[in-house]
Amino acid sequence: METFHEENVRIAFGGRSLDAVLSIPGQSTTVRAALVLTHGAGGDMNVKHLVSLAKAAAAAGLLCLRFTCKGLNLSYRVKAYTAVMEYLRNQEKFTLTSIFVGGRSMGARAAACLTNQLSTGVGDVPHGLVCLSFPLHPPGQTHTHRQRSEDLRSLAGVPVLFVSGTADDMCQRSLLEDVTKHMKSPTTVQWIEGGSHGLVVKGRAEDEVLAQVERCLNRLKEMKLTAALLEAEAMCPTESQR
Repeated sequence: METFHEENVRIAFGGRSLDAVLSIPGQSTTVRAALVLTHGAGGDMNVKHLVSLAKAAAAAGLLCLRFTCKGLNLSYRVKAYTAVMEYLRNQEKFTLTSIFVGGRSMGARAAACLTNQLSTGVGDVPHGLVCLSFPLHPPGQTHTHRQRSEDLRSLAGVPVLFVSGTADDMCQRSLLEDVTKHMKSPTTVQWIEGGSHGLVVKGRAEDEVLAQVERCLNRLKEMKLTAALLEAEAMCPTESQR
């Protein structure tokens, strides 16, 4: 496990700036992959799950950038995410070949929307999408899940990792499983048994649950491999060419 350090940065966004933190592996000159994370409708970049994931990612050799955006409008959050991605790509001290995007709750929706926009337009498409507690519907309003899952179902070729609690009142398990069945992108769902929308599990220590979420980072390696296989499949349509 590598050592890492953190740097506070400010990212220009319109006439304002976004607060962000870079978690940088000790061997920064060899960093090739990055993970971008943002928070939900409440809180900021310092919520425990994001901090825990950022540190675990950096310790595993990934550059991690987490940022705060207080806007509650989804399109505003997507614009902020776009500014953050541009900032990261312009960092000359890193030679990045893979960028994963993600977030918690509304932050996951913003990451999914951005990824969908990039995959259907002009721009570098992220190598994978990480959704912590994706808010598939408001509590008690499961009928809205079609609208909230539209960006997910439109994605093609971008691997998606979901980390959700089985007791999440904003993501009914059967509905998320149905959504993933109809997605064109490869998906993996890591269920936290008994986890709420905040991934709190009654009877389990918070650190224990955080450690389980951190272990999901291992899936990033699989997502990178999946992306490479999809690219090979597109270039070599017949099995003998691969």
